[in-house]
Amino acid sequence: MAALSSWSNFKNTGMLLVRIGLGVMFIMHGYPKLLGGPKLWEGVGGAMGEIGITFLPLVWGLLAALAETLGGLFFLIGFFFRPVALTMAFTMLIASLHHLGAGDGLKGASHAIEMGIVFLGFAFIGPGKYSVDKR
Repeated sequence: MAALSSWSNFKNTGMLLVRIGLGVMFIMHGYPKLLGGPKLWEGVGGAMGEIGITFLPLVWGLLAALAETLGGLFFLIGFFFRPVALTMAFTMLIASLHHLGAGDGLKGASHAIEMGIVFLGFAFIGPGKYSVDKR
């Protein structure tokens, strides 16, 4: 469609919009987990059992809550972007495996799978021009 072809000049703006939207949503998703305390962290960290890691679920749960909250913030502003994107992709991998292992099926795991793909793609693409890590 020729009328929208000039929008390709705004790729960095589009990437910024996606980063802001996903960053805000992950902050909102992770912050309650961060505030949930040790009991919630232990439950969240138990998902690491899906890959055979059964020790220190409290620590893994806290790390997942931090990954979603601080990772969302860093993703939003484009700070330590590629390591954060890979961390978020890993977090979504574990969430996907947890949903599948719990019998939620593909429909229950689809959000985590989709977000993992998005974060992995962004790890390759980078943050774009409008970021703290701009190049």
